[in-house]
Amino acid sequence: MTRTCIIIATILGLAMAANGVFMLASPQDWYFAVPGVTSTGGFNQHFIRDIGLIFVMTGAAYVVGAVRAEQRLLLWAVATIWFSGHALFHLWEIAVGICAPSAFPRDFAAVTLPALIGIGLTAWSYTDRRRLG
Repeated sequence: MTRTCIIIATILGLAMAANGVFMLASPQDWYFAVPGVTSTGGFNQHFIRDIGLIFVMTGAAYVVGAVRAEQRLLLWAVATIWFSGHALFHLWEIAVGICAPSAFPRDFAAVTLPALIGIGLTAWSYTDRRRLG
């Protein structure tokens, strides 16, 4: 189980960091490349780069946590809190009518799934830490 969780965390971290680097390096290309983003408001380079920094940092948290067991729980928990808040915000936008229900399946892989994976990884890390004492 440990190996599987480390591999999943590494893949998640690298994917999130890569997305963040794309946002930082080419915000306009990112804005037009990601499905659904253009329907959330006008292009804002500053905002996209701000969020890009968050993706780089949360991605790094999963990767560093994968190799540093003593820091894993904190790093993964903090990154997961952000991803969970992000996913809940997207669900709230659907619930109040800002976005159509069709946004949920469109955004699932990039927004909700990382939060669910993070929750699973963080729960595993907590259990593993308690087991090791």
